[in-house]
Amino acid sequence: MQHLYEIDVQVPMRDGVALAANVWHPAVGEAPTLLVRLPYGKDVMGFGQSAFPDLLTLVEAGYAVVVQDCRGTHRSEGEFVPHMADRTDGEDTVAWITEQSWSDGTVGMYGPSYLGMVQWETAVTGTPALKAIAPTFTSIDNYEAPWYSAGGALSLSLVTMWNAMMYAADAQRSLAVGEDTLSQLQQLGQAALFPEPLNEVLPTAEVPVLREYGKWWDDWMAHPSHDGYWDAMELTPELKNVSAPALNIGGWYDLYIGQTLRTYVTARQKAGSAQAREGQRLVIGPWDHVSASGLYPDRSFGPLASAQMLGLTALHVKFFDRWLRGDTTALAGVAPVKIFVMGIDQWRDEQEWPLPDTLWTDFHLTSSGHANTSDGDGVLTTEPPTGAGHDTYLYDPRRPVPTAGGASMPTTFGFCGPVDQRTVAARDDVLCFATPVLEEAVEVTGPVSLTLYVSSSAVDTDFTAKLVDVFPDGKAINLCDGILRTRYRNGLATEELMEPGTVYEITIDMTGTSNVFLPGHRIRVDVSSSNFPRYDRNTNTGGVIAHESEEQMIPAINHIHHGPNHPSRLILPVIDRKDQS
Repeated sequence: MQHLYEIDVQVPMRDGVALAANVWHPAVGEAPTLLVRLPYGKDVMGFGQSAFPDLLTLVEAGYAVVVQDCRGTHRSEGEFVPHMADRTDGEDTVAWITEQSWSDGTVGMYGPSYLGMVQWETAVTGTPALKAIAPTFTSIDNYEAPWYSAGGALSLSLVTMWNAMMYAADAQRSLAVGEDTLSQLQQLGQAALFPEPLNEVLPTAEVPVLREYGKWWDDWMAHPSHDGYWDAMELTPELKNVSAPALNIGGWYDLYIGQTLRTYVTARQKAGSAQAREGQRLVIGPWDHVSASGLYPDRSFGPLASAQMLGLTALHVKFFDRWLRGDTTALAGVAPVKIFVMGIDQWRDEQEWPLPDTLWTDFHLTSSGHANTSDGDGVLTTEPPTGAGHDTYLYDPRRPVPTAGGASMPTTFGFCGPVDQRTVAARDDVLCFATPVLEEAVEVTGPVSLTLYVSSSAVDTDFTAKLVDVFPDGKAINLCDGILRTRYRNGLATEELMEPGTVYEITIDMTGTSNVFLPGHRIRVDVSSSNFPRYDRNTNTGGVIAHESEEQMIPAINHIHHGPNHPSRLILPVIDRKDQS
């Protein structure tokens, strides 16, 4: 099929604003259409994203493709405010596509990150022409991911980097029409290229280059709780309007992994049609937010780990062939769930998530009171401890635990993905609890959480948790993690300070993983109170953290209690399949 390529096609929105799009469409006849909407510039679509399906392959498979700049970005008119216009603009764009002579009336959407958010925002409108979406590395709750965490801490390094990048692009547009100044653009451009220093500025809300540009930065800093401001952007309640099946794609080290897993489960239950519920698919690889190669300095997941080897583009074609072309055989033999099992470094097909044969297993924390550092006496045991005890450390926000790997952004800091934890675990403000050396393999696949009994000298503080695979040579590779700001221990919408010295039960959502701990390895959980600059530092005062200075910070003496009356425990989804190689 011969295709035509048109640049900067003007797509009218209901309020008269025109959005620019590049369009590949058949020269003769009609075709199903795939839509990508992005705020980063349609002319450079892909921006290094190795989980992005190959556009030309999609065109060669007989699809028209429309790539559109979001409102107020690149060549589109209007003002960009994250998430504010994407529902109506997505709906209007789908309607416009169906009116074109080259369209057969069916539309699908694909793309990662913000490009995935706009898919869900379009899908919840219920627009009938949207037949399928393929959201990758994304979220339906813009508070819990990406801008804040599921435990209420600000995703600092991501928020500073992303806002500097978006403000710099906005300032470039403004300068072109005589608004803003060259010096402001230079400052923002410098911040976007080298965002690390922004994370050191206190108070956080007053990071000069971001605060001066204003716009939505002030709103984000003014709403640290999951309040009405964020509720307006959360799509979970509106899944009942979704009729399009979704191919949900995530990475074990992607900053959206918790939301990707949760969205799949929730959409299976609450999407608005049987087709949408039953048509949900889930693919999780050993990937981060930018790289889908499975190759990292401290851990390689082997030659089969990459999105390219998996055939992610071909999977998109099959998925869209099923739902846009009505080819009921297109997904034959493709399981509903495909996950990469780390440790044995293999892809595996599953029928459900979480896995139906999950054995939820408590690994109790215990020690003789000296679990500090990986050389301490902290132990993880499936036998409930008989003696009471506690471990203590000093959390000083002026000396935070540095981020070392995990589901972090940006990836340029060198702290993304699987990273050897030995340096971090040598700190005295990190508690380490590990099993004895394993005699048999233990598979952990599914959601992971840590329940702790804690007390503090402060009225508010953070607690972090990190699941670690300790190799026979001592290398310690992080798998998943989480953080909880204790003022949100009873929910993200309301703040409840602690009474110093009082013991509280808290649960830290550590997202999820799939890993086989091999014989000779150990399972470990590391507990502390900071993960900086991935998350902002809790000042421990109980005040508005984003507006507090370094001088206002106070140290906190934090305790982890364990024993019969305080059963602190790591809850792991153990999979026991004896026939597994």
